[in-house]
Amino acid sequence: MRRILFILLTGAAVLALAGAPSRAQKPVRTLILGAYTVPKEAYQREIIPAFQAYWKQKTGQEVKFEESYQASGAQARAIVGGFEADVAALSLDGDLDKVARAGLITHNYRDNPQKGMVTQSVVVIGYRPGNPKKIRDWEDLGEPGLEIIYPNPKTSGGAMWCVNAIYGAGLKYSEANDGQANSDYAFKLLQRIQHNVKVMDKSGRESVTTFERGVGDAIVTYENEALLRQMEGRDFPFIVPRATILIENPIAVVDRNVDKHGTRDLAEAFVEFCRTEPAQRSFAKFGLRPVLPRIAAEFAQKFPVPEMLFDMSFLGGWEGVEKTIYGPDGAWTRSLETAAGK
Repeated sequence: MRRILFILLTGAAVLALAGAPSRAQKPVRTLILGAYTVPKEAYQREIIPAFQAYWKQKTGQEVKFEESYQASGAQARAIVGGFEADVAALSLDGDLDKVARAGLITHNYRDNPQKGMVTQSVVVIGYRPGNPKKIRDWEDLGEPGLEIIYPNPKTSGGAMWCVNAIYGAGLKYSEANDGQANSDYAFKLLQRIQHNVKVMDKSGRESVTTFERGVGDAIVTYENEALLRQMEGRDFPFIVPRATILIENPIAVVDRNVDKHGTRDLAEAFVEFCRTEPAQRSFAKFGLRPVLPRIAAEFAQKFPVPEMLFDMSFLGGWEGVEKTIYGPDGAWTRSLETAAGK
């Protein structure tokens, strides 16, 4: 009886030890990424796998990513509404500021040499192979009979880059011709183009998909979207207009969520990793302009600088465009109203 009891107890102890985690065993950790749709391929194909390998080598821990990709404005609203992203990678800092104003980001995410940004791009015009409509610049998009596609600024923060590019180009062209920026000329340019807009999808990626299905004569989109299609072997010609806007895309740790999940070290490491030279080269490979000057210089031929490139400061920043372009009496709001009644 004693022998049987000893065997049973010994077996139970062995089973207990086998089921218990070793002190040396490293847990699998999870990081939740909430991003806008455009850089999805760069993250999934190269940057996330590279970070997983880096973290495994550094700590011995496996990292599993839970990823969400959607239009930037929608992603910001989802995070504010309860989606517990540890890292937010959005199209514009205005969307990231909404997350900060909700109390979810409590640190100054701009306090770094890149001022919070992780990638850049420019707004371009895509057209049909052979350029049958002879599209060479913004003014051509206002010609009667053209059908234009770009995403909806009401749902996509990234779409605001498209509208800002058109309006800002109008200011730049009038400045070059008359010596000063003319908001009336910029409005009329935007108005003519908006009158030709056939479809406004929820996101920049959806707009490209619509265009590739054969809808529209031209698309206002992001350089990286066009370059990605070309990289994949698709016939997606485009032009970089003489005047266009510099797109700057931010990334940040979402403080409230990482503190809740116990993932601050992991999230901060990932954000930092996205600004390393290897990650910046990966972004460049998928058509996004690097924010590190040294890496940008390596890809100078791939990413030409437009003649009249401008950034958000030229338009008065995001607070400025909220009034002059998207407010009740803003240029795009009025353009949309007149287009709806055409």
